[in-house]
Amino acid sequence: MKINVAKDLLLEKLSLASRFTSSRLTSLTALQGILIKGEKNKLHFYSTNLTSYIHTTLTVPLEENFRIIIEPKKTTEFLQFLDPGKIEVDIKENQVTISQNKTKGSFPLIVSTEFPLPPEIKGKEQTLDVNFFKKNLPLILFAASPDETRPSLTGVNFVVSEDDLIMVATDGFRLSLIKTKKQIDIPSMIIPGDFLSELLHFVKDEKEVFFSYSPEEKIIFFRVGDTRFYSRLIEGEFPPYERVIPADRKTKIILEKDEFLKNIKLISIFARDFSNIVVCEFKKEGVFMRPKKENSENNNTFQEGQIKGEEQKVAFNYKFLLDLLNNIDTKLLQIEVLRSDAPVVFKIDGNPSFIHIVMPVRIQEE
Repeated sequence: MKINVAKDLLLEKLSLASRFTSSRLTSLTALQGILIKGEKNKLHFYSTNLTSYIHTTLTVPLEENFRIIIEPKKTTEFLQFLDPGKIEVDIKENQVTISQNKTKGSFPLIVSTEFPLPPEIKGKEQTLDVNFFKKNLPLILFAASPDETRPSLTGVNFVVSEDDLIMVATDGFRLSLIKTKKQIDIPSMIIPGDFLSELLHFVKDEKEVFFSYSPEEKIIFFRVGDTRFYSRLIEGEFPPYERVIPADRKTKIILEKDEFLKNIKLISIFARDFSNIVVCEFKKEGVFMRPKKENSENNNTFQEGQIKGEEQKVAFNYKFLLDLLNNIDTKLLQIEVLRSDAPVVFKIDGNPSFIHIVMPVRIQEE
């Protein structure tokens, strides 16, 4: 069976679906591939890692129905080198051949009768404002943990209380929290952070996102145009994050964010040799920054700022500071310090609903 399709459209769909294939070696080889079903002049693309699923479609003329599973890596790599325009896809029993003019490439199919499809979601769809994603998720996602041995920390905790929605993520060393007005009717849940990152990547140029939830399947569903995203929720207890938020402060610092980012990058050149630790000394003149110990008098920088309260010396893993500074869009950064060994609070100008907390590093210096 032969199909004529625009190269760029096919590449777009395969590239998107490939982001949800399984990278693990499993007994079900099909999970490493993309299921393509041809029905009623539509190509349906499915992929899953058994936690997240995607289903997207592409309208093309079809002579008959078919079902194949392709390995996407080589196929998408081959398509990237073809010129824009139409290509011919020739589907046979054990392979698919893609040709354009005098260029041709054949790729073996994954032979499997099993492929887990996403569950049917019967809940009513609700409309989400895309700006809600673009504004809030970048401030939260970087604080989630990549460590799958603690599943609840790999997700974003959505906490619903009356008219408010709290979103919080933590890896045990830093924490991001946003409190906003509830836009949709959802229960409290933990959504995988990597799934939300993929969703955020996809919806940036969209205007509307539709959302639904199945309490029976414990799955959430997002629809964006002709593409559907599914994810299982993370089961388990999220740590009591409220205990980490300091109730008091002894020092308040206001700094120009871009200059602080530049200075932390500068000091990180030397801090890499000393466990990635940068020491910030908050004094009345401003902030002195240096790596810990050894010749630090020769490797330092200074930034003026507004300092109110006691002088403090706090040590941080500079990577945590860079993650925060690279993900916030603000002119001024506010830092609140209670003690050198207490969680440090970061706030951004013009967004009182957001706080970020970084656990300091305990150091012993002369």
